Amino acid sequence: MKSTWFPKFVLAVLVVAFTVQAHDGMNMDDTEGLTRPDIKHAGSKTFHWLCTILFLLIMPSLVASLTFAGKIYSALVFQIVCGIYALLEAAVLRFPDGDGVENRTSRGTAWFLALFMWITIFFGGLASGTSVLVKNKKLQAFVSRTGETKLAYVHRALSFLLVLVGWVKVCLAPVAMFGFCRGKYTGQCLAHGIMGSSFILYGFIYTMVLVVPWIRNARTSYTQDYIDSWIMCIWGIVNTFTEHRWGREGWNMGDYQHTAMGILWWCGGLVGIFLSRGGRRTFVPSLMIVFTGWAMSEHTQKLIISTKVHYLFGLVLMCGGALRIVEIAFLLRDKRTLEKIQSFQYLPPFCLVCSGVLFMSANAEQLDLVLRLGADHSSYSLVIISGAFLVYLWILLCLEGYLHLAQMNQNGLFFQYSNVNDQNLETDFELDETTAVTPRNSGITDDLELQ
Repeated sequence: MKSTWFPKFVLAVLVVAFTVQAHDGMNMDDTEGLTRPDIKHAGSKTFHWLCTILFLLIMPSLVASLTFAGKIYSALVFQIVCGIYALLEAAVLRFPDGDGVENRTSRGTAWFLALFMWITIFFGGLASGTSVLVKNKKLQAFVSRTGETKLAYVHRALSFLLVLVGWVKVCLAPVAMFGFCRGKYTGQCLAHGIMGSSFILYGFIYTMVLVVPWIRNARTSYTQDYIDSWIMCIWGIVNTFTEHRWGREGWNMGDYQHTAMGILWWCGGLVGIFLSRGGRRTFVPSLMIVFTGWAMSEHTQKLIISTKVHYLFGLVLMCGGALRIVEIAFLLRDKRTLEKIQSFQYLPPFCLVCSGVLFMSANAEQLDLVLRLGADHSSYSLVIISGAFLVYLWILLCLEGYLHLAQMNQNGLFFQYSNVNDQNLETDFELDETTAVTPRNSGITDDLELQ
């Protein structure tokens, strides 16, 4: 029977579209009196930032893929290169603002990243049995007691955490160069950075579960919805009692907004935990994402451009949640997975990644800079969405690279080539008299007995 999920999907999108409050798109901020920023050494700073992205984020991501695929020696080579750059970044290179000063947070992160990088290299060397390290008797005894397998797991975990630290460093670099997030803006920057990165990480997890077959097809006693519900419930409880100092201060609009969101998440999380018990699917985590997106789209800001960017962030987040509901209910029909990944399934995680990048780019100082540069919310949003596409591409390349490396590690680099050659040999040499043929796993003749 022909599937009818697509008309339902269109209906769901229309419902979301018509329930979102229309915003007056013609209102603009008054930019009179704003001066154009004097950005010094823009070319060299941009090149420095691109090098930081390459050596402290992209290459560590490649290293993480190599370590999880068991290619520890290759991973160490790349990590040493990254470690050398991290030391240069900490000791020599700087991200100064217009006054020639780099904030302490960026400096501290650079030194922490360099130290963390070389600690990771150290454990990788122990796990690989590098002779330079294991010549030491104490280290030999430590490796013998711990075991190379456990050390390899530690190295994998540290390599993954290294990517997260690199992400923080890459995000802090523009903050330092433009002199953002100081004084009263520090809390806002932290909120946008942490929550935006959380949505990106959430999108990464969704993509990983989708792309990696042994995770997608795992037969566990619980579903991803069950885990999501627990995480949302716990986060909601924490958020409820940390966004406002109950009984010690007065309430303001921000306290009401964030505390109400925390209450929503733990209440909805409890329902999700109940409905997803016993390995069942549920719509509740996705529905909470929809409500969160709606709440974010309704946050009125001091600047009109900020209100519009927040609105777009909320709209994209709502679409991500709605599309996830469509995927679970109409595409998967409450099953865990399909035999083949459908192109539609890449859309919900992208919406989460896109909303995270938008939210990270929506703090007041950034948008004030956009106004000073003479741009509007639409052009700025398109640039940010372009960045979200690149972030999603980075996620997909890391996962696909890991899958390719894992397959090579299992089958051998020239597995397909050897099959072709052996099949050609079989066609060239035909034996008329054979009594027994025992095939290998690859389909190649293993043994021939001549009469």
